[in-house]
Amino acid sequence: MATPLSDTPASPIRTVAVIGLGTMGTGITEVLAKAGREVVGIDISEAAAGQSVAALEASTARAVERGKLTEQERAEALARVRTTTDLAAAADADLVIEVAPESYEIKQQIFRALDGIVRPEAILATGTNALSVTRLAADSARPERVLGLHFFNPAPAMRLVEVVSSVLTAPAAVAAVTDLALDLGKEPVAVGDRPGFVADGLLFGYLNQAAAMYEAKYASREDIDAAMRLGCGLPMGPLALLDLIGIDTARTVLDAMYAESHDRLHAPAPILKQLSEAGLTGRKSGRGFYSYEAPGSAVVVRDALTPLEGSVPVPGREVRSVGVAGSGTMASGIAEVFAKAGYEVVLAARSEEKAQAAKARIGKSLARSVDKGRMTAEAAAQTLERITPAGSYDSFAEVDLAVEAVAEDLEIKQQLFATLDKVCKPGAVLATTTSSLPVVACARATSRPQDVIGMHFFNPAPAMKLVEVVRTVLTADDVHATVREVCGRVKKHAVDCGDRAGFIVNALLFPYLNNAIKMVQEHYASLDDIDAAMKLGGGYPMGPFELLDVVGLDVSLAIEKVLHREFRDPGLAPAPLLEHLVAAGCLGRKTGRGFREHARR
Repeated sequence: MATPLSDTPASPIRTVAVIGLGTMGTGITEVLAKAGREVVGIDISEAAAGQSVAALEASTARAVERGKLTEQERAEALARVRTTTDLAAAADADLVIEVAPESYEIKQQIFRALDGIVRPEAILATGTNALSVTRLAADSARPERVLGLHFFNPAPAMRLVEVVSSVLTAPAAVAAVTDLALDLGKEPVAVGDRPGFVADGLLFGYLNQAAAMYEAKYASREDIDAAMRLGCGLPMGPLALLDLIGIDTARTVLDAMYAESHDRLHAPAPILKQLSEAGLTGRKSGRGFYSYEAPGSAVVVRDALTPLEGSVPVPGREVRSVGVAGSGTMASGIAEVFAKAGYEVVLAARSEEKAQAAKARIGKSLARSVDKGRMTAEAAAQTLERITPAGSYDSFAEVDLAVEAVAEDLEIKQQLFATLDKVCKPGAVLATTTSSLPVVACARATSRPQDVIGMHFFNPAPAMKLVEVVRTVLTADDVHATVREVCGRVKKHAVDCGDRAGFIVNALLFPYLNNAIKMVQEHYASLDDIDAAMKLGGGYPMGPFELLDVVGLDVSLAIEKVLHREFRDPGLAPAPLLEHLVAAGCLGRKTGRGFREHARR
């Protein structure tokens, strides 16, 4: 009687068959061959197999040019790869990885055919990120040897591999592919079988929200993408990423996620269906959200939606001096930005002492810039001289632009705007740096709502390049033009958006963070695995739980509540785990404990 696979130790994987030689299959083939594995690449199309070999030769040649491979290593890696259109060539493989199109019918056909070809001890892996591994396994003659092995694109560069077990998968199979992933220099993360797994489960909800935001004409594609790159440090904006992944693929993943979750945030935005069915699937077709030089090209070209550079429909008002209201980190950071750009700045707080303390904080920040060689001591001294601290908002009488950066409390801000209305000269632009409150509510506290606009800087203001420029329905065109011009002068990238909760960045970022918390709450994955998945699989600078602890759980909860109240979507309701931690006083780094323990500062 044969020993069941679940009881046998994992044997080393030496020969691998890769079925489907598109971009992902070719990338996986390269990773395996460079790591010393014999690889049989199989595709129904001879042309696809030929293109795969050409792509491998080009990619490994580039690796030699960059000093990552020697010529001999390249020759040896290429010699380990053979391609064919015959599925029977998988007969001797220790592991078969299928990366065929995301269709149950196609994948099930492959798995049924493999049952009659592969050795009994061979492991069958699916590269799906959208379909049920369990359903594919159940269709196989030996479901205990079927699992998911989800590489990320481009496979040679991305370190994350999600190892997906179904309830039928034998531990020995999981152990064998986990050892292989480590040997390939990858970081394997063990996950259960649900659409999207960890990384794509979080990523595609965010991408879907971005597509819906664009479809609603809330912001341009360029501004949505720039906001997420510059505001969150992401390697690509969401719409450019959808074009790279393939809009049809994204729609398939979201359909599968929605079928399981019934969460409206996973229901594919109608624009994804429209573009897919029109054949505008992204880079691979030459057009998606953007237009490309040619199918398969990464070079974006101008189209009818590309904004005209340097076009100024309305001239702005002249700004020579700026008033900054507040004494906290944000106020002092914004004052520093304006002073560095040559503006005369009045930094006003509720008392002279607070204003002086804020100026002293700017002095220390400038001194650090001098120490790091970013500016001369003379330039730092001149910058500090441009800042006049004041203990009363009466000092804003002659400023051309007043920017408030006080507490994120609507009543406090409205009181301040009523004061600014009295003290600021006619024609002065009044801006709020709120990240979550309605700008129009601040505007209505004045007798000149047409002069009020949102100017949402990101923390730390001197370092972060993004400013969200938030127009209300009452904001005058020349006020909007003024703030855009000022952003250019202070070397910030301005993005336009309307006056609704979260603007661009927080409206896309916080539902993603909330969904990560729900994953932990449901015991689907650990904090560490989720953080690793998003950093390694999505290129995020921080994992969601690292970021939540930095932002502050109380701040995050407040923003989640605002988004839920504004959009009334059940999927935006704050995760109960977040509410419990905040109620317990676990607010993140500032209290020494949030999702993780931190040393108290």
